[in-house]
Amino acid sequence: MEAKALYRHARLGPRKARLVVDLIRGLRAGEAMNVLQFTKRHAARIVEKLLKSAVANASQKEMGDVDDLWVAKAYVDGGPVLKRVQPAPMGRAHPIHKRSSHITLVLSNAVPPGLGGTKRSRSK
Repeated sequence: MEAKALYRHARLGPRKARLVVDLIRGLRAGEAMNVLQFTKRHAARIVEKLLKSAVANASQKEMGDVDDLWVAKAYVDGGPVLKRVQPAPMGRAHPIHKRSSHITLVLSNAVPPGLGGTKRSRSK
């Protein structure tokens, strides 16, 4: 079973949001919350709020405890771009692109593929 949360038209560039979303993909929801709390980026506050919303959606669906949930999918798509103009010398104008993002988080009970559900120790 899956719980989903969307944040559309976030006034944040997609490249900046992807840096934060890549940190939590494949983690448990509780671990992801800790990572976001100690990440010093504006996008971390937005993704943290979205993660809390996804956890609330999961509890609404009675999917279980927060410790049983995994961040199965987390991705950022580009949203609409606000196009503005910056006046420049000699009567010219430079374009300004104010980008926005659509952020999606999907929580699941199942362990994401690739993790195997076990902790692997590194041996060197």
